Amino acid sequence: MALAQEKIYTIDDIYALPDGQRAELIDGQIYMMVPPNRIHQQLSHFLEWEIENYIQRKKGDCEVYAAPFAVFLNKDDHNYIEPDISVICDKNKLDDRGCNGSPDWVIEITSPSDPQRDYGIKLFKYRTAGVREYWIINPQKNTVTVFDFEQEKFSNQYSFDDEIPVCIYPDLVIRITDLLSKTNRR
Repeated sequence: MALAQEKIYTIDDIYALPDGQRAELIDGQIYMMVPPNRIHQQLSHFLEWEIENYIQRKKGDCEVYAAPFAVFLNKDDHNYIEPDISVICDKNKLDDRGCNGSPDWVIEITSPSDPQRDYGIKLFKYRTAGVREYWIINPQKNTVTVFDFEQEKFSNQYSFDDEIPVCIYPDLVIRITDLLSKTNRR
């Protein structure tokens, strides 16, 4: 007796979702996304701003994109991801649809509903796809886990109060507490 096969989805299935419905596609499986909460949006906004300002000050060529921004991770039709922050240094990977291939630096801010996707499935996908650096920010625990895939270093975990060195930019450090304090200055 043959086993029932699980349906394998493609990017066409992602684009066929109803307007406003966001999902990611990893190895042909669809993962629905819930709307981000306020702290998630604050973190994303301030991180994008901080990284973009750094790149402009250094007259760098990399580009920063916040979700929703399409990353066709393996250049196939079975993987479509929307990282919270993507830093892409090879402009040949960019087109009107998004990024074709791996970003250089990916930041994911965990959702209270499914933090394990960032620590498990996405960690494996980003590492094998060639992402150079991967950050997982967990607002529930006030931690940042940094993976330096380029140097093949083990992960480091930081608190929001720590100065977190950016692996792909040796002279950039980010303290999450400092970014969040900008909200109180408004």
